[in-house]
Amino acid sequence: MNTLAKRANALGALFAFSALALFACAASARAESCGSSASGFGEWLEGVKREARANGLSQRTLDAALADISYDHAVIGRDRGQRIFRQSFEKFSSRLVTPGRLSKARAQLQRHAALLRQIESRYGVPSSVLVAIWGLETGFGADNGRFKTLQALATLAYDCRRAAQFKDELNNALTIVERGDMSPAQMRGDWAGEIGQTQFMPSSYLKYGVDFDGDGRRDLIRSTADALASTANFLKGKGWRTGAGWAEGEPNFEVFLEWNKARVYAKTIALMATKLDSGQ
Repeated sequence: MNTLAKRANALGALFAFSALALFACAASARAESCGSSASGFGEWLEGVKREARANGLSQRTLDAALADISYDHAVIGRDRGQRIFRQSFEKFSSRLVTPGRLSKARAQLQRHAALLRQIESRYGVPSSVLVAIWGLETGFGADNGRFKTLQALATLAYDCRRAAQFKDELNNALTIVERGDMSPAQMRGDWAGEIGQTQFMPSSYLKYGVDFDGDGRRDLIRSTADALASTANFLKGKGWRTGAGWAEGEPNFEVFLEWNKARVYAKTIALMATKLDSGQ
């Protein structure tokens, strides 16, 4: 083969490779596409199913978890309307740390005193902190939320604002279903995909959820022991220092920010825990 022919073949191969690369990039872009309305949600969801099957999830899981999923306008509305976290600390905390909630919290401290001592002994997180979080998140398990977790996560994963973050959480939720830890029907919580009595994201459930009551499953919905111990395990995993303070500026306050990045909420957890700790 002469030199000109070799060069022509090399250029042809280069163009072919470039075309394949462009096609792969385009396919990847389609797989990672997002949207700002319901119009493209169904097509996007089919892509999620294909990707999940390619990653080893069973068709049975996908049918159970995603068969009735639709774009949830209420979830998007909640995501866009979080003005409450821009309130002053005084206004925000006064709405949450009420005399009624504190009274209920003190009753829970007494009711679950033995359990809370066991959890503190293992993880080093005080009872007052755990009960404060429990009370602020769901009213001590009274209201875990009514949103369909998988639908909420799919909607937020499709939405362009935080698509990558919630795509990961959606995949984690599908893993929970695949493992048989929870059924799709059981997975209901707040609008951002939180699950259980202290509102764990699926990624936190997989990493920090514990079976503290010893029944063989990590049930953060119905088991108070599992929910509170898992919360303590999360805080310990994020750097909780036994015996250190938790007010703003003290070591454990940064761990509250790992629980919720809104500083006004972290300060409210600290306030309620301090009031419970001091008997106020």
